[in-house]
Amino acid sequence: MSDLVDLVIEDERWAALDMGTLAETAARAALNVANVQPDYEICIMGCNDARIAELNAEFREKPTATNVLSWPAFELSPESEGGQPTPPPQGESLGDIAIAYETCAREAVEKGITMQAHVTHLVVHGCLHLLGYDHETDKDATLMEKLEVQALASMGVDNPY
Repeated sequence: MSDLVDLVIEDERWAALDMGTLAETAARAALNVANVQPDYEICIMGCNDARIAELNAEFREKPTATNVLSWPAFELSPESEGGQPTPPPQGESLGDIAIAYETCAREAVEKGITMQAHVTHLVVHGCLHLLGYDHETDKDATLMEKLEVQALASMGVDNPY
């Protein structure tokens, strides 16, 4: 089994979570519920709020920290609301995901869940974005959330919604 995730750690606090195993397991679960074979690569960066705020400003013109950002390598969005995205080309990089430590830690405390459970959810969420899923419309959000819940349940993580 080859690695699906190329992990880049920019903030040493991520090491305490065993981010490599967590990210690999969550990414595989996301691809599995989307019926996509894991013969891809996904780059996941564990950074801090300052770095993700820079990225959010650069790519989304929102100069604030956020929990997760994703950059899909392909435009896979479905043709109709709530539809299935186009499958990605085989054996390619699916794109990049960045996750901010402080925001994730704060949100986990606010939700009363473990940091591991929250980050697992965000990796699944980011991976589904790389596969063309979104939550811009109610129908799209319903489908994406359903897949997130299924992926999380397969890893023993409670429904975050």
